Amino acid sequence: MFATAKIGRTLSKKAYRAQVGDLRTELLEAQIAIRERNIPVYVIIAGVEAAGKGGVVNALDEWLDARGVNVYAFWEESDEERLRPRAWRFWRAMPRRGEIGVFFSGWYLWPIEQRFTGKWDDAKLDQCLRTIRELERMLINDGAVIVKCWYHMAEKDQRRKLKALARSDRSRWKMLPRKSKFSQEYRRFEEVADRVVRSTDIGRAPWHIIEATDKRYRDMTTGRILLREINDALAQTPHEERRTEEAPSGGNGSVLPDAPEARISLLDRVDLTQTISRDSFRRKLRALQNELNDLAWRAYGEKISTVLVFEGVDAAGKGGSIRRVTQAIDARLRQVISVAAPSDEEKAHHYLWRFWRHIPRGGRMTIFDRSWYGRVLVERVEGFTSHAGWARAYLEINDFEEQLTQAGIVVQKFWLQISKDEQLARFKAREDTPYKRYKITDEDWRNREKWDQYREATNEMLARTSASHAPWNLIAGNDKRWARIQVLETVTSALRERLKGIK
Repeated sequence: MFATAKIGRTLSKKAYRAQVGDLRTELLEAQIAIRERNIPVYVIIAGVEAAGKGGVVNALDEWLDARGVNVYAFWEESDEERLRPRAWRFWRAMPRRGEIGVFFSGWYLWPIEQRFTGKWDDAKLDQCLRTIRELERMLINDGAVIVKCWYHMAEKDQRRKLKALARSDRSRWKMLPRKSKFSQEYRRFEEVADRVVRSTDIGRAPWHIIEATDKRYRDMTTGRILLREINDALAQTPHEERRTEEAPSGGNGSVLPDAPEARISLLDRVDLTQTISRDSFRRKLRALQNELNDLAWRAYGEKISTVLVFEGVDAAGKGGSIRRVTQAIDARLRQVISVAAPSDEEKAHHYLWRFWRHIPRGGRMTIFDRSWYGRVLVERVEGFTSHAGWARAYLEINDFEEQLTQAGIVVQKFWLQISKDEQLARFKAREDTPYKRYKITDEDWRNREKWDQYREATNEMLARTSASHAPWNLIAGNDKRWARIQVLETVTSALRERLKGIK
């Protein structure tokens, strides 16, 4: 794959000077256009040592309006990063819509290092590359442009460049000691890089292999590639309409036979008559909260994180259940994220961005009061996103949760269900109680009118996103005490199982 980067391409100083002015003008015009169209651009700068990747970035900094460009280098992991899933560090750096993010090596350096050093076998590498492909597809489906440039050169040219860098006091600092092993085993590195590049050379995010021996050719080629990719995106329809991949068609609720017995759903199987006496509730509550407190501290000591997701119909008792969990856990070990309509900052990113930001560090717990499932619930029912957008989200959400569990995080999801009559009674009680009136809004009443639509969306969500590593727990909520005990029992059981065998 790298043969075209070893044939001696160059660009004379005269030709470079004749072209660079027009290129800069066109790039600035394109940058203004993507800002107006709210298109995020990801530029991945990767390649062999001594290829001049820093020089490329410096050129882009000079040619573009720096106010819309952010540069990120992912070298040594910080303590914060080591205590979270690998992807967390990249999601934090995602550019806003209308901006350009330049990533040194992006999400590619780490898998190359792992395979090059023998820490991974081919199977482990391929697994990671599948995750990368899904990430890029997800970003592109959200309207992003991904420009991936790999800078390469022949081994003899690399040796010559490295010697020149080592001799110069002005350039010696550019050499990264821990990466020098790559140049010492050029062919081995090239073999691993070839596998990575080939595996992630997808149609809508292809790799551009650029010969890096001549810096003028290198920089000019990079600028032209970036310009072309942006202009191609600008020539297309807005991102919600420009799709090259078919989205899932959605659920099968509308095609089921028209008979009650044929349309029984998961929610229909929830026994809402279940209750618990006040005395039994108090005894179990005390015992479960004591155990949960102990488990939370043990998880903290073992750097095991927990993510709890609470969803349910309005007035189902999510807040009360969450409070019974937080009462048992030291405030320094947990946080509650209440999810409402996205802010302007959140709207400027992929919808998962605001949730990735709150993934807990090792040993902590994050509780989401509403979550990323709004994409396939309220956004679907209310028409806030397209059919393609919410249908595609099932795969995106499943992939997101799989990354969390692969990082060792305990994930438990709760759906609290109540009857329509019980909801009405709770709505009226909130209106009649002064200190509860803030809990009831006109939007709650509007949502109630779409009960059947939300029910269909919920059933499809439960069916498509429940997995052994991130299961949905259906909680009968007509009796609040029963619901709270069921939640506590589930959380303690999950943590107990995760800590089993750890002394």
